Amino acid sequence: MTADFVRHATEQPEHWPVQSQKQYDWNRENISIEIKNHRQEDFEKAPMHVAVLTYLGFGIVTLFGYFRDFLRAVGLEKRNLAQEREEQKEFVPLYQDFENFYTRNLYMRVRDNWNRPLCSLPGPVIDLMERVSDDYNWTFRLTGRTIHNVINMGSYNYLGFAENTADYLETVADKARHYGVGVCSTRQETGTLDIHVELEYLVARFLGVESSMVFGMGFATNSMNIPALVGKGCLILSDELNHTSLILGARLSGATIKVFKHNDMVHLEKELRDSICSGQPRTHRPWRKILIMVEGIYSMEGSVVRLPELIALKKRYKACLYLDEAHSIGAVGPGGRGVTELFGVNPADVDVMMGTFTKSFGAAGGYIAGKKELVDYLRSRSHSAMYTSSMSPPIAEQIIRAIKCITGHDGSTEGIRRIRQLAENTRYFRAKVKKMGFIIYGNDDSPVVPILLYMPGKVVAFAREMLERKIAVVVVGFPATPITEARARFCMSAAHTKDMLDEVLHHLDEVGDPDGEGDS
Repeated sequence: MTADFVRHATEQPEHWPVQSQKQYDWNRENISIEIKNHRQEDFEKAPMHVAVLTYLGFGIVTLFGYFRDFLRAVGLEKRNLAQEREEQKEFVPLYQDFENFYTRNLYMRVRDNWNRPLCSLPGPVIDLMERVSDDYNWTFRLTGRTIHNVINMGSYNYLGFAENTADYLETVADKARHYGVGVCSTRQETGTLDIHVELEYLVARFLGVESSMVFGMGFATNSMNIPALVGKGCLILSDELNHTSLILGARLSGATIKVFKHNDMVHLEKELRDSICSGQPRTHRPWRKILIMVEGIYSMEGSVVRLPELIALKKRYKACLYLDEAHSIGAVGPGGRGVTELFGVNPADVDVMMGTFTKSFGAAGGYIAGKKELVDYLRSRSHSAMYTSSMSPPIAEQIIRAIKCITGHDGSTEGIRRIRQLAENTRYFRAKVKKMGFIIYGNDDSPVVPILLYMPGKVVAFAREMLERKIAVVVVGFPATPITEARARFCMSAAHTKDMLDEVLHHLDEVGDPDGEGDS
């Protein structure tokens, strides 16, 4: 790190809108209103007849799957998936046949709705490469035709930083020329550049904490750092809807894992009390550490963590709190600082603040932030720090550019405009969809808007029909969701114009009510 950068770093705090301790003091009346409103998050269950028909649909498809497997076994139907060679039949099987059942007989029938190849900037409007299948989705071939101007409602481009404006990306291009695009070393060896130090400083100031460390991959930020924080003799209390990266990190740690109901503080407190009273299994010794793991915004439900109550519980029972803000950092809060700012709590009350740069910042990678002692410990213990390559310099510059834009440190008001536009788009779209009569999940502040479809046939038909109308959506079903809660997930972006949203709403209304009796 050069002397000029040291001087720049020491001068920078004077220009940052750092919040004072007084601003973190809770106004009890406002917090009680926030919690009251938060408890009104809607998770309407499927009507009984819809649930029955959904199970019936899966049952019929499963029966046909077993019948087709029988035809394959007797040689009347071709096997397309990987299988063991005849001379290896006596070996331990490499491919578990039953585990592939769902892929062979259910997913393969609807595979065309996923992995669609783009050939443009992944912004609010995208171009798709048209593909067709001649063997019922086992293989695809490109037709050479491009589907232009498809409205993108599936990307996590919350603040619209997935862009190619030359003026905005000028500094990123300069860093690519100066540093190249690859570091070819780990952070602990020769892979720490001055731009990484600058980024970590800015992230810590942005979040209002003492220190931070950045990593080149968002998924690995969870899966590779949690094992460095907890281990055998520790207890992890994990929300039942936590992301796979959190679940993998918890399993790799070797700690005991208990799952509590989603956002259910009563159940969490019961698990905390019981765990503290009973201690470790068999020995009943006190737990070395208790870690509560939650997300800021849950990407499948659109719900927001009940952070004030969580902090109160973790203080009462002397536990630690791990907050994953992959979907909330940059996307919520008046200044885009995530759920801590949304609820007006002190970031110091969150022991481990994790987030990614893959969504609101239009980049890649993730961060861990908190006390300086915590971050310094991870620098020497994290597998991501010791064994993975450092973040690409142009990626680091893109994140720096986005943070300076969000905070206004670039001298413009573009960042705050984007934050307000995202909030406005979110409220507008959610209100309109509710008015149409669709069942949606989540918090009114969440830019993730899941629309319930329930039946597997509807999921497929919805995705295909929306693409016909040049609207790209993400549909999700079992096993990624409960069997009766298949859904389409719409993601709001500050880059979406009102005309785009109105067009999506118009087609959504028509698809939802093909008889033409919609509200708009």
